[in-house]
Amino acid sequence: MVNWVSKKTSALCMAWALTLPAHRAVAAELTVACGPSGTDVSYCFKYAQQWAQKKGHTVRNFSPPSSVPDKLALYRQLFAAKSTDIDVLQVDLVWPGLLKDHLLDLRPWTRGEESQHFKTLIEGNTVQGRLVALPWYTDAGVLYYRKDLLARYGQPVPSTWQALRDIAKRIQTAERARGHSDFHGFLFQGKADEGLTCHALEWIASSGGGEVLGASGEITAHNPAAAAALDMAARWIGDISPLGVLNHEPEDSRGVFQNGHALFMRNWPYAWALMQKDDSPVKDKVGIAPMPGLQASGGRSAVGGWQLGVSRYSKHPELAADLVLYMTSAAVQLERAIGGAFNPTRPALYEDRALIAANPHMPALRTIIDQGVIRPSTLTGLKYPQVSQSIWYAAHDALSGRMDGDEALARLKKRLQRIKRKSWSSQTDLR
Repeated sequence: MVNWVSKKTSALCMAWALTLPAHRAVAAELTVACGPSGTDVSYCFKYAQQWAQKKGHTVRNFSPPSSVPDKLALYRQLFAAKSTDIDVLQVDLVWPGLLKDHLLDLRPWTRGEESQHFKTLIEGNTVQGRLVALPWYTDAGVLYYRKDLLARYGQPVPSTWQALRDIAKRIQTAERARGHSDFHGFLFQGKADEGLTCHALEWIASSGGGEVLGASGEITAHNPAAAAALDMAARWIGDISPLGVLNHEPEDSRGVFQNGHALFMRNWPYAWALMQKDDSPVKDKVGIAPMPGLQASGGRSAVGGWQLGVSRYSKHPELAADLVLYMTSAAVQLERAIGGAFNPTRPALYEDRALIAANPHMPALRTIIDQGVIRPSTLTGLKYPQVSQSIWYAAHDALSGRMDGDEALARLKKRLQRIKRKSWSSQTDLR
């Protein structure tokens, strides 16, 4: 009798199970913060959907604000409420220290995969020994130049700031004499925001002035080499750079340069693909080089980019971590690089023939990124926004002529001392 009941119960259970979708017992729905644009769908959500199809799950696309500060503010609001609305989110390279208490440590799931990424990027995503995000694509400041104009005037690609100034002045003068009255020698982003922090750190590091904050948090900003770097940049305004650069963001500079009105431009690698479009006035006329420095060996570039992290409030942390590993994998990064010119975070991919054919400028980025300047966001944690703001205020004061480089950095040092107090990481954002 017992055997008959057991067999009958087993048969009924099997029949009931067959009426359910095969994946129902294991399927989950995850939300990834990609974005609203066609590019976001093509080069982000597309891969999340691929993962979901392979794994038998579903994904939803969450569209955060396009503004980076607004995006961060929204994430922090969601985290404060311990919201489960987002499982996987994009993390700016300067956010790990700010969001560390709300992001999971990914090391239990990476199986050592982090060793395949640029070391500097992994360091930037590691807070107090926890790997809170994996690099997805990266950026670094680069020098764009007009190949055709340098050839016309017989000038080389500059490797020092002095050479850049001299070549820019010579060709700017010659082009204006030819009737191009609104032609400029050098464009950069001088608006008082995070972009100017990147510029200031590049100028200072490339001129022997250090990195503003030492590895242990000591304030090293106020020194003669750093002051000279800011004074050098200030002299460009009204000489080889228009007054308007004091309010330039990347797209402002890119628009002027792409319309043929400048010789050199400091910008991020994203601009390359736009300048190579068929309707671009400078298509096939542009080259990319490392940023100049004080010496002929060249300078250093600020490193940026985006990572993928997992919310500690996710209902499916293991699945979310697996999704992050898939989206940051070599295969996905290679496809995104070839199709969308997103710079990989894996050094080995810069040797791929298909990548080089699609983006001839990318191999040069490998060394630039590897030797890049990392902003002190992990070190300063929740205080980084104040630190960065202090840096860009000092740089803008020098560029606009309100004070010289030494005065600006003396004030910066005092501001940083007030912000530091007992320690950079004394605050916590865990709620």
